[in-house]
Amino acid sequence: MDGKYSHTLRKLALLGAIDDYVTVSSRELGTVLEMSQQSASKRILELMDDKYITRDLGSRRQRIRLTQKGIDELKKEYSEYRRIFEINDRITLHGVVASGLGEGGYYICQPEYKKQFESKLGFTPFEGTLNVVIDKEDVGKIDLIHGAPGHHIAGFTANGRTFGNVIAYKAKIRNIDCAIVLPERSHYTETLEIICAYNLRKTLILDDGDHVDLRINM
Repeated sequence: MDGKYSHTLRKLALLGAIDDYVTVSSRELGTVLEMSQQSASKRILELMDDKYITRDLGSRRQRIRLTQKGIDELKKEYSEYRRIFEINDRITLHGVVASGLGEGGYYICQPEYKKQFESKLGFTPFEGTLNVVIDKEDVGKIDLIHGAPGHHIAGFTANGRTFGNVIAYKAKIRNIDCAIVLPERSHYTETLEIICAYNLRKTLILDDGDHVDLRINM
């Protein structure tokens, strides 16, 4: 994204345009951006054309709000800055064990996935996943993980069903090697699925509600 656009999105977000519409004239925005009213008006139109903002024209003044696309761009930039200034070689996530719907094991068992897990992660995953609900204060770190390369696991089609690409990130729970598996195109989630060579619930004697720490290698 062009830096001039991300700069404008940041300024609008600081005015409150993420949570709701904010009333701001082109002149006022120009003052914030240190540019002329005409240039600010043009910038607004450009951002609207690219679907980064939406505008509601009132009788006297315009109201502007960031779209989800605009918010996602700021999140991406935020993640990059955090990686520069805060993250070294690992991220620690805190959460609690929770029961899943049992679907994780079905996907993990697919031969096409298993072969790739074995070659890229170095272990054959147990036929099931450990679900961990991440603490609210750590949920933002999931975006940082998404920004890291990880291990690409290619999707495939089998028996008329499509299985999408996933990204695996090597991790540890109490010094046991495991991995977080995230869909390549995933939406916001606070629940992570963990794969491991062992049945983590039995190996670590875990029950729903037990606290665990995930150390993810970046």
